[in-house]
Amino acid sequence: MKQDLFKIKGTYVNGQWHNASSTYAVINPSLNEKLADVPLSSKEELELAVQSGSKAQKIWSKVSLKERADLMLKLCSRIVEKAESFAQMDTYNAGNAITFARKDVMQAVEHMKYFAGLVREVKGETFSMESNHLNYSRQQPYGVVLKINSFNRPFRWCAEKLAAPILMGNSVIIKNSEQAPISSLRFCELLDGLFPDGLINVVTGGADSGSWLVKHPLIKRIAVISSVQTGIAIAKDAAPLLKNISLELGGKNPLIVFEDADIDFAVDLTIKGMRFDTKGESCSSPSRILVHKKLHDKYLAALIAQVKKIPVGLPWIESNVVGPVVSKKQYESVNKYIQSGISEGAKLELGGNSPQSDELKNGFFINPTIFSNVKSTMKIANEEIFGPVISVMTWDSYDEMMNIANATEYGLTAGIVTNSLTNAMKTAEDIQCGYVWINAAGRYAGAPYGGWKLSGLGVEECFDELKSYTKTKNINMKWM
Repeated sequence: MKQDLFKIKGTYVNGQWHNASSTYAVINPSLNEKLADVPLSSKEELELAVQSGSKAQKIWSKVSLKERADLMLKLCSRIVEKAESFAQMDTYNAGNAITFARKDVMQAVEHMKYFAGLVREVKGETFSMESNHLNYSRQQPYGVVLKINSFNRPFRWCAEKLAAPILMGNSVIIKNSEQAPISSLRFCELLDGLFPDGLINVVTGGADSGSWLVKHPLIKRIAVISSVQTGIAIAKDAAPLLKNISLELGGKNPLIVFEDADIDFAVDLTIKGMRFDTKGESCSSPSRILVHKKLHDKYLAALIAQVKKIPVGLPWIESNVVGPVVSKKQYESVNKYIQSGISEGAKLELGGNSPQSDELKNGFFINPTIFSNVKSTMKIANEEIFGPVISVMTWDSYDEMMNIANATEYGLTAGIVTNSLTNAMKTAEDIQCGYVWINAAGRYAGAPYGGWKLSGLGVEECFDELKSYTKTKNINMKWM
């Protein structure tokens, strides 16, 4: 481990580094050892972030779209030069497999470039009702935007999610996840000389700091990646001032395997979708597998056989796939769900425990876990676990399957595995969620990603996200 990776300069506010007297320890979850002491942003520092962001935004909003895009592309080039370092930071701090972390950094760059190329397409509308008349609209920035990020993909959420608001003329305050802030803070070293001081601020803190920022009257637009509980709390704090808020929250996503599906293909999609290289700490993971009863036994046997082969170990070793969950708190939460599955009568087919080798015993590792005989009333079938746990359920009729699939309060993603166009299209229409895969996995820049029900508000990674960081102003004029 290269200790220099974790030497942070502080939090980043108004173009300067800040080191508050209060600090907290950030842990390497693979070894349960301290990586760094991170300063805890004070209320005075948070206020400075808001005020400097407001001042910088007024300057930045006058910068041309072309220059904003060019500067974003320069930032992308700086990221690429340091990509391996950022990947390693997330591997040691968040526990993500190094092979995944490398792809994640580059995916952030891909999305930033996508938005930089799209920014000039955000246009208003014009029309005329009579002679000497013109009605036109303009898109104008909100001002100061607050981004509250999750711990599961720290670098990507920091870098990628600032692109749209910055390109549309806003300033941004990023509040890190407390568990995995290192790559976000080191990212700020790349900003020198590119943007006005105060345009991008990265602060630290827990729920109290987040709530304080959400309530601040100068912050007009808020975007959140978090759990449902956190998202609801933020929405309540933002409500009195009617702030514009978007929420990318949790999921309890079904993967629906029809009778005509190829079993090996369905198993492959299950494993890809579960993102074991992030330990299942992925809001889009298909943690509920709804298998037609005629395929159930063969599918389950094939799934167990393939998941057994997935290597668990230190995530910075290239051959390992499953690293530790991000923290002791998350480790205890996932294990509580596993115990609830057992106590409620689900059959533990694989895992449910932690590796006990000398190398791994101190870390927060959980072996990939598979339950069968899962009923829709069980906790593990209804609540987001955010860990490497799969629940296999069976169905016979289409109506039964759809009732199970739509039974939860979540509606983020769903997967469908079938060779029937009718099955695929009917199910895609009937499923209550915002993003559907048919015989596929993965996401693409430009495709709207967002949830229904308690999985969120708004969409990301597309043109609509870019436009969401602006307000519409209509101008109605006549002349003589």
